[in-house]
Amino acid sequence: MKGDLTQGPILKTLMVFSVPMLISNVLQTLNGSVNAIWVGRLLGEAALAATANANVIMFLLFALVFGFGMATTVRVGQHFGARDIDAARRTFGSGLGFCLVLSGLCGIGGWFGADALLHSLGTPEASRVEALAYLRVIFVTIPLGSMSMMVSMGMRGAGDSKTPLYAMILTVALDIVLNPLLIIGPGPIPTLGIAGSAMATAFANFAGLVYQLWRIYRQDLPMRLRGPELGYLVPRGPELAYVIVKGLPMGAQMLLVSSAGLIMVSLVNREGLDAAAAYGASLQLWNYLQMPAFAIGSAVSAMVAQSLGAGDHGRVGKVTEVGLVTNLALSTLVAALIVLLDRPLLALFLGGDSPAMPIARHIQLVCTASFVIVSITMILTGTMRAYGAVVAPLVIMFLGLYPGRLGFYWLAYPVIGSDAVWWSYPVGSALTVALTIGYYRWGKWRAAFKA
Repeated sequence: MKGDLTQGPILKTLMVFSVPMLISNVLQTLNGSVNAIWVGRLLGEAALAATANANVIMFLLFALVFGFGMATTVRVGQHFGARDIDAARRTFGSGLGFCLVLSGLCGIGGWFGADALLHSLGTPEASRVEALAYLRVIFVTIPLGSMSMMVSMGMRGAGDSKTPLYAMILTVALDIVLNPLLIIGPGPIPTLGIAGSAMATAFANFAGLVYQLWRIYRQDLPMRLRGPELGYLVPRGPELAYVIVKGLPMGAQMLLVSSAGLIMVSLVNREGLDAAAAYGASLQLWNYLQMPAFAIGSAVSAMVAQSLGAGDHGRVGKVTEVGLVTNLALSTLVAALIVLLDRPLLALFLGGDSPAMPIARHIQLVCTASFVIVSITMILTGTMRAYGAVVAPLVIMFLGLYPGRLGFYWLAYPVIGSDAVWWSYPVGSALTVALTIGYYRWGKWRAAFKA
């Protein structure tokens, strides 16, 4: 059966499935980086700092939707592995319909609360107006991004990672072309400034979504809904219950990351505009560093979910081991490249003579290794997530981010000053990994699976 991840050599299956996801994630991050380059070069450092603040809030909004999407992926994978395609479609429809309603409500609330959110972040006055204009466009268009994300995640649960990749290629190409056009407005095109960057992204996301739907129906792929099956888009029944019960802790994990990110942005903003710009550029590079772990962790989760649906529990441990080794190899390689080439890479966002450059290079030296360390948790959590164990990883993440990262900051700041912001990353990562390994080794997460 096309999309079957329960057969064949594990490494080959993992790579064939995860590489399109990795490419898709890299393209998505490249898209954000190119947009940041356009904003920084065309509108200046204040606008770049504005997008960094606004993007943290955008991630916060997508976090909850992402949690429900992961729950949908897992359940679709379990049904697909059991060869119950109708049940997989019911789960996909319920998850998609529920997240559309949720993202619409978030968009409305965000439009009215955007200014208060930026104020709570301590966004510098020099970038406040631009950040507000950018953020409000994001809020208006968030249902498009949510729907595109849910369709992609449903397809991956059914073992198809190529359709989302093709859609991402189209999205990135359009976004890169439209960004400078809508920012500067040559000829008859209106000059929209930083809001034009957000609008370009929205138009590109819409095109990618339309392509995915076209491909699903043209090739009659497993997750297509037709005729009476369109009623599955009305959220209901045990499938919706699974998406909510399992998705809430998964989304809460992302919300923890987002909330900790919001706090970190506010702490960085206290150090001034140069530190905020340096941090914004560093975030762009860290996004690339996390790509292998995200892709491989998602692939491990999908493979384990299908194996569970097929009743093959013996394959789970092997999938996890192969995923760990592959992830560490790729993440270490990317981290080494970032550290060795930090100056030319950071100059893409800041310019070679920016006063923020020395701060950004220092940040990279201190923080980069922590992302390699914490990538281990993404693989182990991917396996546990496929079993339905979602509460313990949430607790572990809380301990790593708050008592670990932020607790270290508050204790160390009086001693080492602004360096406490940067050193909090490796400290929090080390604690998170230690707790995750301990729970994976001795916890009772396997008992959470119910066919």
